[in-house]
Amino acid sequence: MGGGQRVGGLPAGTYIACVPPDPERRILLVRFSSLGDLVLVTPLIRAIRARHPRAHLALVTRQSFAPLFVQNPHLNEVMAWDPDSSLAALAARIRAGRHTDRLDLHGSLRTRLLRLMVPGRWGRYPKHRLARTLLIRTKRNRYRDTRHVADRYFDAARRLDVEPDGKPPEVFLHRDAVTAADRFLAEHRLGQDRTLFALVPGAAHATKRWPERHWVALVRELVSADRDLVILGGSAEEAIGARLAEVGGAGVASAAGRFDLQGTAALLRRARAAVSGDTGLMHLATAVGTPVLALRGPTVAAFGFGPYSARARVIERDLPCRPCSSIGGERCPLGHHDCLETIFPLEVADALRALPR
Repeated sequence: MGGGQRVGGLPAGTYIACVPPDPERRILLVRFSSLGDLVLVTPLIRAIRARHPRAHLALVTRQSFAPLFVQNPHLNEVMAWDPDSSLAALAARIRAGRHTDRLDLHGSLRTRLLRLMVPGRWGRYPKHRLARTLLIRTKRNRYRDTRHVADRYFDAARRLDVEPDGKPPEVFLHRDAVTAADRFLAEHRLGQDRTLFALVPGAAHATKRWPERHWVALVRELVSADRDLVILGGSAEEAIGARLAEVGGAGVASAAGRFDLQGTAALLRRARAAVSGDTGLMHLATAVGTPVLALRGPTVAAFGFGPYSARARVIERDLPCRPCSSIGGERCPLGHHDCLETIFPLEVADALRALPR
């Protein structure tokens, strides 16, 4: 779900700040991807701005994700990096910034190389790779750090004297994206006279996807209860979105593949609640204040990537084979996919109705 050519699309680039900078403190945050991880960085961004109101605060991320931050009033600068371009060129841009504080919030091979190219003190956060691997392979939880990953990011900013404020992530919407989302809903007569729910059937990995027949049954159940539905996702979800819209009839429309991240966020904000797998749009919903019902399959809460919001509920099954992966896979290792197969549509429909507003 990247690119600025879709409905509500915004160009990526470098954006100028709302606050006068303090030349004595220049703070750089690096997180290239992915959608959910970037959304979970926003509580740290907010806390740094609150503690250092006049610091120059810059974020480096992939070009496809830069529009997420175009309206963020806490940032002075967004460096939108094209992964097909040279990492050395990015390092040169960073060196020219003469940052007093640099935070690696990714911890990947690429950011390790970047740290070598831009020497100096870098803050990092614990990824707990060993505990994660042991939990996947032995099913024994050796995590001593039970914090959500959004709180672990604060470890990278120890020198900045910041603490989590307990509030959810945040994404600021451009008015063009809001206008485009409202136009889409009006054209399809969704959410005008009936309650609107958002459904997110996709995920990057197959084992994180709730079975399509369950989505079909959920659509029929909600439509029969006089609810409107908008199907969300990227181009990979266009086909399933079209099938679900056909099943639901006039009260259902698919926006999958038609909107960029800003536009999708605007549609999520208009929904009473969202049903999603363990994927980036789940976090995007929490960032625009929409209650979320998350369906978690091969992963577990110990990894620290659940919804970072009190207005969310997770449905999952306590199975001895979980977790089988940290990010999901192309097929269930045991061939049954019971972690999501046994979450049934009526249970989801009842839980959706009970979500707090």
